[in-house]
Amino acid sequence: MLAKSFGAAVYGVDAKIITIEVNVGQGVKFFMSGLPDSAIKESEHRVESAVKQYGYRMPRQKVVVNLAPADIKKEGSAYDLPIALSILKASDQISADKMEEYLIMGELALDGSLRPIKGVLPIAIEARKNKFKGFMLPKENAKEAAIVNDLDVIGVETIAEAVAFFEGKLQIEPLEVDTRDVFMAQIDNYSADFKDVQGQENIKRALEIAAAGGHNAIMIGPPGAGKTMLAKRLASILPPLSLHEALETTKIHSVAGRLGADASLVSTRPYRSPHHTISDVALVGGGGNPQPGEISLAHNGVLFLDELPEFKRTVLEVMRQPMEDRKVTISRAKVSLDYPANFMLIASMNPCPCGYYNHPEKECVCGPGVVQRYLSKISGPLLDRIDLHVEVTPVSFDEMTANRKTETSEEIRTRVVKARDIQTNRFEKVKEIHCNAMMPSQMVKDICEINEAGKTLLKTAMERLGLSARAYDRILKVSRTIADLAGSEEIKIEHLAEAIQYRSLDREGWAG
Repeated sequence: MLAKSFGAAVYGVDAKIITIEVNVGQGVKFFMSGLPDSAIKESEHRVESAVKQYGYRMPRQKVVVNLAPADIKKEGSAYDLPIALSILKASDQISADKMEEYLIMGELALDGSLRPIKGVLPIAIEARKNKFKGFMLPKENAKEAAIVNDLDVIGVETIAEAVAFFEGKLQIEPLEVDTRDVFMAQIDNYSADFKDVQGQENIKRALEIAAAGGHNAIMIGPPGAGKTMLAKRLASILPPLSLHEALETTKIHSVAGRLGADASLVSTRPYRSPHHTISDVALVGGGGNPQPGEISLAHNGVLFLDELPEFKRTVLEVMRQPMEDRKVTISRAKVSLDYPANFMLIASMNPCPCGYYNHPEKECVCGPGVVQRYLSKISGPLLDRIDLHVEVTPVSFDEMTANRKTETSEEIRTRVVKARDIQTNRFEKVKEIHCNAMMPSQMVKDICEINEAGKTLLKTAMERLGLSARAYDRILKVSRTIADLAGSEEIKIEHLAEAIQYRSLDREGWAG
């Protein structure tokens, strides 16, 4: 007898429907076809042990399991439950007529209980798209799937519950989650806040400009000056996630298996801080079984690279294209996957190996040429994609102990949101551009017009400070953002002057 059920395979951040066909006939062997990987092939033993726990039997006949379409590679252990139910139905041990109305996924333990799976959200979206009545999956993943409305999400804990549900012996109420309520309850619930930062007003201002225009930034300063602490708080001043962005971010974290048990929607902007020993694949994504990398997990949020020169050169170079395209493409012989990677890059570094070059009090012990060699570890093309260079100096004891009230993240975010609203109106007719940092060179000339006094100032600055040509566009983009924060329609001379000071690494002889 032939039985059929439906599952799904996740490719990139999208899912494809997989039909699980089981035929039980004459013979004595178990066959599996449809390009299954080792984890799926081993399901025979998990299924046998699980069904025996509840008084069912594994047919001692020829059992053929086919995963269609047969020319697509299938991976993971999440097909255990649909395979087990199809075998029981094909061998006439259960009568589950409504099984084909549901998409079914779940990994079986040997005792018949279900373990959580990855990639639930894209699978649920695909199930609704293909007009399935519902989605049966492990109970721990049910909240995540319930984000998708118009789909009956049936969470089960054991294979026995799944059988009882399909045979009509057990009523399981579909789990319902009000996505907007969940989203609004957790939005902007950040643990770190700018109100905890004493002093460093110039760095806070630079990060506010970065957040307002979507600019990448690098902080240069000695150890203990507060670079990491400030970077951790950047996500809290970015505009709140929209519901669409939250769903997009949750999909990526779901595919990577980073949501955890009983998690639903990612409502705050991600903050990722990989260690400098990270490999190319871990940063941009890929591997034998392609997974999103850190740059995709930081999508719609902040990627913080601490001690930038300590990262391997190859790791930093592979980031260049994703920073331009705002997505990363993983190509394999038979498949090509796209992962979104629209993130803000914030980097930090010491000015030299010992950390005390240009320090107001401590002396640098690095030899001649060492500082320049250290800075040259960061390639020009990567530095070209960083708009703001901010010098961080240590906070004095008086500033640290001052009982002065500092601005909260919420107060700063209000100004950032106003500036972003101006940019949204400015770029409403251009689909791919949402903020000033995304402007191509031609658009910079049209939008960032400056008067004669501004041109004179910029020319003088570029000559005196020895600024490179690549600094020109960056200064104009940043000055446009500063003008937006000030609510000014035109770029004034003071906006230009402030933007010029954020190009320290472009100055000739900065590192002596």
